[in-house]
Amino acid sequence: MADISAKLVKELRDKTGAGMMDCKKALKENDGDLTKATEWLRKKGIASASKKEGRVAAEGLVHSYIHVGARVGVLVEINCETDFVARRDEFKALAQDVAMQIAACPNVEYVKTGDIPSEIVEQEKSIEMGRDDLAKKPNNIREKIVQGRIEKRLKELSLIDQPFIKDQNITVEELIKQNIAQLGENIQVRRFSRFVLGEGIEKEEENFADEVAAQTGKK
Repeated sequence: MADISAKLVKELRDKTGAGMMDCKKALKENDGDLTKATEWLRKKGIASASKKEGRVAAEGLVHSYIHVGARVGVLVEINCETDFVARRDEFKALAQDVAMQIAACPNVEYVKTGDIPSEIVEQEKSIEMGRDDLAKKPNNIREKIVQGRIEKRLKELSLIDQPFIKDQNITVEELIKQNIAQLGENIQVRRFSRFVLGEGIEKEEENFADEVAAQTGKK
């Protein structure tokens, strides 16, 4: 595999507008070939998408999805820049895909890792630092291991870091970037709510013997 220099990554980033990590991945996948890496980014829909991410996205839609059996439901707000794009079938299809993703991922609680409150991060760090398997390791080594574990845990809570249910080779973030490239506007998932039938309700459990007795009229 070719040695990927920071200069080469920057050159690809300046050329395509893609994120640093996306550029580095593209160069690694194409043995450091700038032209092939550029084409790879375009095929993935990543090139130029990052340039649009700073633009205001105040239009869009609130999409609802009810899973088969009507036991799980999702409401998700997805924003774009214009009402014209919000009405396009491609944008509605993206909203449906994202809503289905949320329904399929019960552990996901936030749109992105940056939305996770600092107290949750500190709580996770405290839990990891206290694990028995790290007790005998030097502090600097323990810190690195804990940091890696926390990053993994936070991604488990983040919607955009999930592998896309219809194509496990890309993440939800990459799916959104593909749609940004296709539709030509900034697109952001703003918020979502997931509803599970009966969640949070304490169900009364009757004694089985008493239940049988009640049904047979012996109680």
